[in-house]
Amino acid sequence: MSASAPRFTPLIASLPASVPFTGPEALERAMGKPFAARIGANENVFSPSPKARAAMAAALDDVWAYGDPENHDLKRALAERHGVRPENIVIGEGIDGLLGLLVRLLVTPGTPVVVSKGGYPTFNYHVAGHGGRFVAVPYTEDDRENLAGLARAARESGAPLVYVANPDNPMGTWHEAQALTEMIAQLPEDAVLCLDEAYIEFAPKGTAPPIDVSDPRIIRMRTFSKAYGLAGMRIAYAIGHEHLISAFDKIRNHFGVNRLAQAAALAALEDEDWLNDMLRRVRASLERLADIARAHGLKPLPTATNFLAIDTGRDAAFARALVEEMGRRGIFIRMAFGPPQNRCIRVSAGTDDHLDLFERHLPDALAAAAAR
Repeated sequence: MSASAPRFTPLIASLPASVPFTGPEALERAMGKPFAARIGANENVFSPSPKARAAMAAALDDVWAYGDPENHDLKRALAERHGVRPENIVIGEGIDGLLGLLVRLLVTPGTPVVVSKGGYPTFNYHVAGHGGRFVAVPYTEDDRENLAGLARAARESGAPLVYVANPDNPMGTWHEAQALTEMIAQLPEDAVLCLDEAYIEFAPKGTAPPIDVSDPRIIRMRTFSKAYGLAGMRIAYAIGHEHLISAFDKIRNHFGVNRLAQAAALAALEDEDWLNDMLRRVRASLERLADIARAHGLKPLPTATNFLAIDTGRDAAFARALVEEMGRRGIFIRMAFGPPQNRCIRVSAGTDDHLDLFERHLPDALAAAAAR
């Protein structure tokens, strides 16, 4: 008896078997050697708080048990931090996991979803996986998301979901709180703005609008992956109206957040001294990266994140070649996702050793990319 093919849904059968990002590990396997500097995934190379590491170590003895499915202690700590109720918070497996759940709540085949053209691809990955129809708005000329254009697209398309990252990935640019407040006022009453604030701890004061959980049109997403250095733990949270937040309980993986992640996140919240020192180190790293870029004829963009978008002054083909040439030299970096922003490479804050390697190999990589 011959095996029959799985009866995939028409939607699944139509999708490519791909992931939003090629991981550095896959690139290392292809090269047959590890990267000397892993500064392309916007990870926090300065590691988690010592208190978070100690909390994870202490939790190891109980790792045989599932994590608390209600995330009770962490939700209460976050609620106190943000001046809301625990019912206004949902914990998930990184912002990417929460984005998938949000899309599942609001998107069916053919549903219009408003995004920035060339914006964060993992959100688009989830939308495509549920058959959503993209209404894409180009960035403005200064490489920022077009808030007025996104709100207008939501009104014209009737989209139930709009996605904005502030600060932005992949460009590192940002809008001040007042601009977001004005955008929200222009949204339809039945639309939801997903405000991805993964990098908000790095941003200047006045970037984040005040948290208002009385407005059911806004859901804020924040993470422990970036500023808190816990990307490998996969833990994040969303803040919103109780009616929207409670809907996550209908579909979320209730045991998806592991015990070590819960313990680490709770301890990290309490270590303000470490967080402030880490922010200082990131700023110093980005300032040096900007100096290196300018010294080689490249243009660093302003950033409110832990990475720097660098304008190559050329096209996407050149930026891609430069990423590949740096990879051959053991330096993992990435580039922006869509035109015209994909003229830029993107480099995460790194240690002094990382930046020494970046500075040493950049001239040869630029020459090799130009010679292609």
